[in-house]
Amino acid sequence: MKQLDEQLDDKPTQRAVTDMAELRIRNLLAFEELQLFNDTGKFLYKHPLIAHQSERAQLETLLRNDPQEFLRRNKNVLDNIRRYESYLKRADRESRRTQDREHLRRHYEREALFKAILQSTNK
Repeated sequence: MKQLDEQLDDKPTQRAVTDMAELRIRNLLAFEELQLFNDTGKFLYKHPLIAHQSERAQLETLLRNDPQEFLRRNKNVLDNIRRYESYLKRADRESRRTQDREHLRRHYEREALFKAILQSTNK
């Protein structure tokens, strides 16, 4: 960006202006990713360097390359939901209720991700 800035000061070209704008957008995305990670411990997965690392991207790749494994993982999520729902009803797990609710919430989110991926491939 420093080199482009010097070039824009001396002799600006349309290509240099475009490159500067693109680099600025990537820079802002990187700061946004880092700020959210600093605040919450999670990434947005919008920046091009880490976009392919999101769970959704990994599951989409898995569906394309190994549909059987994708379906097996989907079934595991559904089994986990059933398991944690039953845990919440048991009296002997009362000390773990908050932890069980958190696990159940995560599995519901993952189930929604699987459904969204399957719906997007059906369209």
